[in-house]
Amino acid sequence: MRHARLVAVVKCSIFAVVIMLAAHAALSQTPRAAAAKTGPYQPTWNSLRNVPTPQWLKDGKFGIYTHWGVYSVPAFGSNGTWYANHIYTMPDSSERKHHEATYGPLEKFGYKDFIPMFTGEKFNADEWADLFQKAGARFAGPVAEHHDGFSMWDTKYSEWNAAKMGPKKDIVGLLSKAIKKRNMKFVTAFHHAENWFYFANWNKGYDNSDPRYSGLYGPIHEQSALPTKEFLDRWEGKMKEVIEKYEPDFVWFDFGLQLVPDWYKQDFLAYYYNRAAAQKKEVVVTYKTHDLPPGAGLLDLELGQEADLTYYEWITDSTVDNGSGWGYVKGLGFKSVDTLVDNLVDRVSKNGYLLLNVGPKPDGTIPEEAKERLLGIGQWLKVNGEAIYGTTPWEIAAEGPSRMAAPRATGVRGFNEGNVPVYTGQDIRFTAKDNVLYATALDWPGENVLIKSLAPSGRSWGGLYPSEIVSITMLGDGQPLKWEMTKEGLVVETPKAKPCDYAFVFKIVRKKPV
Repeated sequence: MRHARLVAVVKCSIFAVVIMLAAHAALSQTPRAAAAKTGPYQPTWNSLRNVPTPQWLKDGKFGIYTHWGVYSVPAFGSNGTWYANHIYTMPDSSERKHHEATYGPLEKFGYKDFIPMFTGEKFNADEWADLFQKAGARFAGPVAEHHDGFSMWDTKYSEWNAAKMGPKKDIVGLLSKAIKKRNMKFVTAFHHAENWFYFANWNKGYDNSDPRYSGLYGPIHEQSALPTKEFLDRWEGKMKEVIEKYEPDFVWFDFGLQLVPDWYKQDFLAYYYNRAAAQKKEVVVTYKTHDLPPGAGLLDLELGQEADLTYYEWITDSTVDNGSGWGYVKGLGFKSVDTLVDNLVDRVSKNGYLLLNVGPKPDGTIPEEAKERLLGIGQWLKVNGEAIYGTTPWEIAAEGPSRMAAPRATGVRGFNEGNVPVYTGQDIRFTAKDNVLYATALDWPGENVLIKSLAPSGRSWGGLYPSEIVSITMLGDGQPLKWEMTKEGLVVETPKAKPCDYAFVFKIVRKKPV
């Protein structure tokens, strides 16, 4: 299911490497856009590497974002947000065949013709925000613009936007108000750098190569041409417009940053970080692979996670459904709540955060199956959120028999979520807060659990002294549990009844050993 997206990413990477060598030379003499005149950050990597991770992200851990756009209308293929790319660039693809069988020849019905069908008549920002809050998300927001060039806010840069076409609503603006009103941090995601190549508008004969529609499909150019200054200025201008109008706390970038020269990235980051500093607010920017130098933002792993505890912080964007198309796709299926909870716990234990995607339908409703999953996560967090929110990784992240397989050797970080095993009651994940150690069993362990990593002897890290254990309870139950420290590890009896349906948290209260 993920292959099409991964192939597209690898192709983008190769294309970017080829053009960036020339792009740096071509733009090195171009005057840089002015960064914020005052503030702690200069538009240099030396300066921009000093941006700290916001405390609200360290504490919040879990957020939700939405891929909702014109691509939700065809709702076809395992890679729904790349539907348009496939119909214009792959004549033999299942998307092209489906398109022409359903809507007619591509010469007569192009991607732009889906826009009137993208009605959003049932979209309700408050309903979305309520759902995200009930799911336990601490940050949330939309994809502001995907590769398809259709802006989800009222922008001066293009008439092709949701305020003027389709839903005829300022989606980003409405969600900004609704999400902030519920004390969640606001996320905006940007993919629009990839609009340069997404529609392959060097292919003639379709509406993608008609200059009347270049505001949507991107400027017409030869296949090997570099992004122009006009295109790059518009790329940056759109993001600054969103920041000035809606004040997002979190700016998320897709792989397209590879197409953007350093000067533009540095200018934008300095502008965003300095603006936040002047407002005394914490913000974060995420990026993929090596699109930014380490420290200039937070590394994001698409559909991926780390196998072990890391020395650096990271985030992963995953999706509630079974595909990798991100937008709504008919009949795609959804992950279980059990899987989603386990993956959240696993990421947090290894110094990571989770941004979970939901793909609404073209009418603006969120699929019932997705709602059920989000509410299930929220119910689990009501009982066990103490072991997630405000915690820190411990000396050891994990123990147990289920080990994550190595990622595929693609050169692209992430895309290894499918290598995650089915966890057992012996698979434990650790987090800590103040004098409490949380040990989360990813399935019900039975009448007792053996936590091997807590054995106090014969190990070079981890372990507890018996004298430092004050009490052990299970979150959601709260009754003291019998325990014994053995040579093999800490043995704890479980409650008679399960306090929740997934991932069971042992709360170990400690004091200084005597």
